[in-house]
Amino acid sequence: QVQLAESGGGLVQAGGSLRLSCAASGIIFSINAMSWYRQAPGKQRELVATSSSAGTTTYADSVKGRFTISRDDAKITAYLQMNSLKPEDTAVYYCYAILLRRELGPANGYWGQGTQVTVSS
Repeated sequence: QVQLAESGGGLVQAGGSLRLSCAASGIIFSINAMSWYRQAPGKQRELVATSSSAGTTTYADSVKGRFTISRDDAKITAYLQMNSLKPEDTAVYYCYAILLRRELGPANGYWGQGTQVTVSS
């Protein structure tokens, strides 16, 4: 089975930085894409950043210039470097990965359990 585990969340003051990690475990042939989502209380889950298999990255307008998504395919791990954090960044951050478990198999999506990020004023 495939599992995603997020880590790196915590409490940080506004203007500070955090680095989130999303490590995948299991038999994985390749990574099609890895993304970070977040969900604040009372709000729906929103896409924060995506890294495609071609290396293209996209970001929500609210985090452009502050967040950077990266990944280490050898470790099957994605990262989200978050700088200049704002209180409105407070949310549970979720990793979502589209993975191919075998060469001729389907590409499936997997969710992590989430990690809490709290930014104080």
